Order: sequence, then structure tokens, then C-alpha cells
Amino acid sequence: MNKQIAVLAGDGIGQEIVPQAVKVLKAIGERFGHQFDCVDGEAGGQAIDATGVPLPSETLALARNSDAVLLGAVGGPQWETLEYERRPERALLGLREQLGLFANLRPAKIYSALLGASSLKREVVEGIDILVVRELTGGIYFGKPKGIETTPTGQRGFNTEVYTTEEVTRIADMAFKTARKRRRHVTSVDKANVLESSELWRHVVVAVHQNYPDVELRHMYVDNCAMQLVRNPRQFDVIVTSNLFGDILSDEAAMLTGSIGMLPSASLGSTVGMYEPIHGSAPDIAGKNIANPIGTIASIAMMLAYSFDLTKEAEAIDRAIHTTLSQGYRTTDIASPGATILGTKEMGETILKNLQA
Repeated sequence: MNKQIAVLAGDGIGQEIVPQAVKVLKAIGERFGHQFDCVDGEAGGQAIDATGVPLPSETLALARNSDAVLLGAVGGPQWETLEYERRPERALLGLREQLGLFANLRPAKIYSALLGASSLKREVVEGIDILVVRELTGGIYFGKPKGIETTPTGQRGFNTEVYTTEEVTRIADMAFKTARKRRRHVTSVDKANVLESSELWRHVVVAVHQNYPDVELRHMYVDNCAMQLVRNPRQFDVIVTSNLFGDILSDEAAMLTGSIGMLPSASLGSTVGMYEPIHGSAPDIAGKNIANPIGTIASIAMMLAYSFDLTKEAEAIDRAIHTTLSQGYRTTDIASPGATILGTKEMGETILKNLQA
């Protein structure tokens, strides 16, 4: 297999964690006889500094012409004063929109070696294996009208939550199809008791479910879901929800595993998938060699599984991560008494060593 990967390290710790993931991808290629050509591109704040825009046309062309995209993180305080359309985060939204990436898959699965790292009791989080399927290109982040306007008494900020039958149908299909490969249970999360957009969401999800009689479906209001994730997370298999609710709930689910730095994500929909850790650019720790690269390395495993159907290769990465953690190696965000603390680069090298063992 010969594939081209667009590598967009981005800003902050993205510059440190992405190289570790690329090393793992190259090692997988060598071990299993694949060729992965990694081509660097600029996105986010670094692109603004170099070109004046967060998503240069050259970067978008690179992404479109590649077989998959690996993204680090974008953003930082030095660009927060820019007008909204020029901020680094527009690169992320632009890639999602232009590549047609309507589904964001965010797994929250705890490694046995990290049971003590969760802020919840061991008996609550042990065995959790949740997949949040977040709608990614609709909802309040993209709805119009939106803006800030002047009023007689000050200003008024407004955003519009909008969903269409087509948008809900395709994300529901994704959730049910994914559930068939797992434990065949989908929880659709909405706020149908007060929001018309959620009322439509629930109606369409029910209709799509008729095509998947082998998958169990239940509905849950978002506030109850937020509570249940802390109270009894093992009840969940696949959670499907809107852009805004998915953004919030997936971060909550991430913390059940001990650190947001542990978790990967896949953005799917068109022929080119985009893979990234769910955390941000973390400018406060950038350049200190203390960021956790595991979420980015695990994103490579998702790339292999979802974009290239390389299940064995993906499982090899997961085993290498598990072995590394079982050996007592930790980054600072998942540190525990008696553990050996490694820097970003050293953690990447240790996982690579266990992959090659």
C-alpha cells in the first residue's frame, strides 16, 4: 500500500506531538510493507504568520489530494486579537467544511494501567468503552445568521442552531453502522423538550433507526447525559449528537480516562479523513517537551483502521501504547506514584520501541 498523508502540525504542542506520531506511522510502514509519504503543510497560527491566512489554498489543495490528513492543533494567545475570520481556528473549521467531514468520532476507552489516573472511582470507570459520534459541519457553529450587532442599549450577539433532514440522516447512519461493529447500542442525545432543531433531530434519528433493527436505540436529554457520564459511564456504547453537544460531551468523556491528552479522533465523511488528538494547542506547555503524544499516536491507529482498513496495523499501535503504560511510563498529565516520567519525545520513542519489539 502506498498512501500520501498531509501533515499539518499547526501551533503550540502540535509541533512536538505530531513528529512522534509520524515516526510511528513510518515504523508501521516498514513493519508491514506499506509506503506512507508524509507531506508537511501550514495551518492555523503558523500559516497566518507565513501567509496572512489560517488555511492557505496550497494547504487545502494538499489535503484534498492526499489520502488522509494528520492534524496537530491550532491556536494561541498571540492570534486572539485578530478578527474572527482570520483566527487560527478557522483553519480547522475550513478543513472540516471543505473536505465534507460531517462526522467526528471520538473514542473514550480507558487503559487498565491508567485506572488510577481518572478523577472518578475505579469501580465507576473500569471497562468503559464509549464512542461519541459528533455531527461536525452543521448546528450552531455554522448556522446563519450569526454575529454581533449594535443595539440602543449596547450590543447583541447571536448564533443560529440549524439542522436539516439530510444532515441528521447521514450522521445517524454513521452512528448505527459504527454500533454494528461494537455492542449494537446507540444513545441519541438532544434537547428535544425545548429546541425545535432537536425535535427534528429526534424525529429523523427514529426514522433512520428503522433501517437498523439489530441496533438498540434510546434517547437522552443532553443535561441528563452529562450527569450519566459521571454517574454510570459504562451504560454507553455509541453516543450520537449535535455539533455543540458533541463538543462538550466528548471532552467530558475524555476526562473519564484520566487525561484529555490520551484521546484521538477521526473526522470522516468524504474520501479524505482527518485525524487529530482532541486536545488543543496548550500554549502554556508548548516547547517544554512535556506534552502527551499518545492521543496523536492513537489518531494514527484510527487513520489506519478507518481510512485504509488496516486493522492489524492499528491494533499493533494500540498494543504498543498499552505495553508502554503497563511498563509504568507516564507523561506529567497522567503521572502516578512510582511511575517513570517521560517527556514528549521520550514517550514517543518508548512507544516506537515497543512497536518494533
